[in-house]
Amino acid sequence: MEFLTTSEAADYLRLGERKLYELVTSGAIPCSKVTGKWLFPRHELDLWVQAGMARPPGMPVADPPPIVGGSQDDLLEWSLRESGSALASLNEGTMRGVERLQRGEVIATAIHFHGGEPARDDANVAAVRAMPGLYDAVLVGVVRREQGLLVAPSNPRHLASLADVLASGAVVAMRQPGAGAQLLLESLLARAGASLKDVKRGEPPCLTGPDLAAAIRNGNADCGIATRAAAKAAGLDFVPLTWENFDLLMRQRSYFRPPMQALIRFLAEKRTRERATELTGYDTSPAGQIRFAA
Repeated sequence: MEFLTTSEAADYLRLGERKLYELVTSGAIPCSKVTGKWLFPRHELDLWVQAGMARPPGMPVADPPPIVGGSQDDLLEWSLRESGSALASLNEGTMRGVERLQRGEVIATAIHFHGGEPARDDANVAAVRAMPGLYDAVLVGVVRREQGLLVAPSNPRHLASLADVLASGAVVAMRQPGAGAQLLLESLLARAGASLKDVKRGEPPCLTGPDLAAAIRNGNADCGIATRAAAKAAGLDFVPLTWENFDLLMRQRSYFRPPMQALIRFLAEKRTRERATELTGYDTSPAGQIRFAA
């Protein structure tokens, strides 16, 4: 650690020594007194200046923490652990993850958007193109995932489609607003000429797919939308509805950081493909590929 004397610290901060002493006296600046002299760690002074920095709206912090936000996924969680990337996860849903990325609170976020015509549109790419402030966005493929209705074992209500859910009055476990699975439910309902008000909703909303599976397994709901992997892990039956792109969104500078590179390389390895087969409901063909760059 490099220490500066009072005069060196004043020069470094472009302050007069009198002002520096005022800051020391009020305890407003990092410093240490050694044998009667004040010393100032240069690194701590840098952090002190950065902590008080005013940023225009949309300007990210320089070095986001090593956290992957956004949507929960069993294969991604396993990859974060096994890749040695030292990246942590914060599962709050697609939109909340994007908001944290825009504020510089996560290094990347896992997303799965829905809307438009699936046969023509790539919803993730379209959503990223429209995001304000993400002029340097990179979208890296993780997998394509199978989404559908999770139902109790043996499917006692005989649900084979969203139309069956609406007609039967089955209780549907909800996800929080902005979660990818909730966006999918709203999109499918719109195509069927319905909306959330036509659904018998289970409460409270479930934060993740495994939470939704637990609500069904415990009898608090008849069905809900999540991945085939979530159904298998919970011992539930699965009614397939669609496939989706599941991607990691990050800024260009974060893409080149060693933790992200370790994860991206691991996603393309044979071990990941084998694990995806075990979990079921995954197509790993896009794993580790850049699918969009601003």
